[in-house]
Amino acid sequence: MIPTVAFCTPTMRNCAFFRGLKLFQRPWTRQPGLTTSTRGLHVDGPPIIPTLTTSYVHGTSSTSLLHMTVAESLQRSVERWPDREAMAFLQDGVRKTFAQFQQDVDQAAAGLLALGMKKGDRLGMWGPNTYEWVLFQFATAKAGIILVAVNPAYQVQEVEFALQKVGCKAVVCPTQFKTLNYCDMLRKICPEIETSSPGDIKSSRLPELRSVIVLDSRQPGMLHFEDVMQAGGSQHMQQLQDLQKKISFDDPINIQFTSGTTGAPKGATLSHHNIINNSYFIGRRLGYHWRPHTRVCVPVPLYHCFGSVGGGISMAVHGISTVFPSRGYDGKANLAAIESERCTFIYGTPTMYVDMLNQPDLTKYDLSSVEGGIMAGSPCPQELVKKVFSDLNAKEITLGYGTTENSPVTFLASPLDNVERKTETVGYITDHLEAKIVDPTTGMVVPVGTSGEIMIRGYCVMLEYWNDRAKTDECITKDRWYKTGDIGSMDTYGYCRIDGRIKDMIIRGGENIYPAEIEQFLHRHPKVKEAQISHFKIPRYVLFVTSYPLTITGKVISSVLAPLPSS
Repeated sequence: MIPTVAFCTPTMRNCAFFRGLKLFQRPWTRQPGLTTSTRGLHVDGPPIIPTLTTSYVHGTSSTSLLHMTVAESLQRSVERWPDREAMAFLQDGVRKTFAQFQQDVDQAAAGLLALGMKKGDRLGMWGPNTYEWVLFQFATAKAGIILVAVNPAYQVQEVEFALQKVGCKAVVCPTQFKTLNYCDMLRKICPEIETSSPGDIKSSRLPELRSVIVLDSRQPGMLHFEDVMQAGGSQHMQQLQDLQKKISFDDPINIQFTSGTTGAPKGATLSHHNIINNSYFIGRRLGYHWRPHTRVCVPVPLYHCFGSVGGGISMAVHGISTVFPSRGYDGKANLAAIESERCTFIYGTPTMYVDMLNQPDLTKYDLSSVEGGIMAGSPCPQELVKKVFSDLNAKEITLGYGTTENSPVTFLASPLDNVERKTETVGYITDHLEAKIVDPTTGMVVPVGTSGEIMIRGYCVMLEYWNDRAKTDECITKDRWYKTGDIGSMDTYGYCRIDGRIKDMIIRGGENIYPAEIEQFLHRHPKVKEAQISHFKIPRYVLFVTSYPLTITGKVISSVLAPLPSS
């Protein structure tokens, strides 16, 4: 049955959404001519009938896919809510309504065209969470330019690799962020910058680079942000309008580099269609389409799909207000933002939620506005989810699963799901996607409840790894199934459980062991004194450390962990 939910008020009980839920409480009868194995899983509401017999699922939906570009999605929200606040960047004191934001987007897009950038060119966005990040996300989309999301933690060699790999014609960045001086790093890669005319860089190591656009202080050989905002004239505005007829929702619009914790980063290339629809169905699963006014606290980095799609694109698609507490992650700033901005939803990785929960003055903050949120990005311990329920007031917190290559979300729990499903699974398939669990050796679909590799097919699958046909063909089959490399299982209702990564699997005594399984167990108590598990799962070595090396999205960089002794 549909679980009782704490947020249901008398007014909301009468809304169309809750009237619709009554449909799922009616007695179920099999339709003539349909067998269990051929029927898709209808995902307008949480699955309540056990329909799967094999580990294949198709998320059928009564809601159609969107067929629009990023610019069209913003235009639609501007027409509906011109004076609604679209975003607030609290550290920098920047607030923009939808109408104000679109005006800035048009000005920035025209400026890029004035610099000589053309449809299909690549622009690297390198920096933390600032207003300019979202501004260029939409300005490039409107001009048909492909935004390249560059990790703000990249060092010289990494940023050179990324910019060279995709052939960026322009780079946008602040002078520095924390201990990293971006302009100095660019000068090391391209010493020609200092003697170049702004907008006319000619570099031997980055031959396609022409412009570096700095967001704060002026630098020799580099353009300033204001130069771009003032460069576009009426002819460029007209050029921008003419371009809208030539931009297709299937065009590539975003290159997201994979984290690269075990090898060189790859540039997952996503289209308007990929990210618009993913944000659309993420939002619908969370109820953005019927909630009166959602305000989302977004501490996750914009360079990552979680922030750029779940935050920036969802803002345009659903008309939500996004709140960015700080440029870089700051747990105390998150709590203060939730209180002062009356945020109703929170995004975060498990590491971020742990940090917020461990703030010594947590109880001093008024978090009563919080309704729910998303926890994703890495395995989510059950005990952590339960603490988020209770201590952060996020009763409707949902767990999600996905990959950058899938735009990113493929499985997501419903706010209506019970505690067990929210803590033990990552939810059920999202609208219009297919998923299957296969034996990694044979490629055959496994029975329900059996672990295997998760594979995804549908609108969300990336176009390619940029300029890397071999790597693309390794992970996308000829029939367009994306091989995630993750091990999981599905139950008869279609809910998915993640066991770990294929490459992380440990075989001991003939048994397959996944680190995530052990981590889930150890997380059950805040101070682990001892743990009894099956003998073949007991680690030979236990090291106590104060912290792990993390990527900016909160994932442990396993490749740099100190190796254990062999004996």
